[in-house]
Amino acid sequence: MNPQGEVTSLLAAWGKGDQNALNELMPLVYNELHRIARRAWIGQDQGNTLQPTALLNEAYLKLAGAENASFQNRCHFFAVACTAMRQILVNHAKSRLAGKRGSGQVKLSIDDVQLAVHQEAAQVVALHEALERLEAVDSRKSRVIEMRYFGGLSIEETAEALGVSVITVNRDWRLARTWLMREINGEGS
Repeated sequence: MNPQGEVTSLLAAWGKGDQNALNELMPLVYNELHRIARRAWIGQDQGNTLQPTALLNEAYLKLAGAENASFQNRCHFFAVACTAMRQILVNHAKSRLAGKRGSGQVKLSIDDVQLAVHQEAAQVVALHEALERLEAVDSRKSRVIEMRYFGGLSIEETAEALGVSVITVNRDWRLARTWLMREINGEGS
């Protein structure tokens, strides 16, 4: 069986409750998941302490703990993994922001590095909130941004995961980025 077919078969078995299938699946998808985690991590700020392997491990725990895991195919699985990594990165950024806002800590003078880390964490949270607004307007465009930005998927991989054409993903990518920039900069209606 080819590796993609084997992954799809193992995903189906896992969805039916076979925990051994999950154990067999991970070595087959680990490198690709690590690549996605690394791409997601590269897009984050310098102060992000959640390294790619830790991000992958967190995503694995989230996926492994999912009740009734059901994946259509390999690409759908990676798309769900992108969503899990996005949620983890956003939660991590929010916790860093909460710590920077006081939380009972003694106030220290802030140098340029600390300020940059705070601003970049705020940007991750602002992007997440804008993506949630975009989700309400156009869920496919939101998924395209999530898979491309947080998951590092290519245009072709994103098209396959969403079951749409490459042209559609290119158009959604362009429009969604413009929409998000306007929202984040306060120019949205």
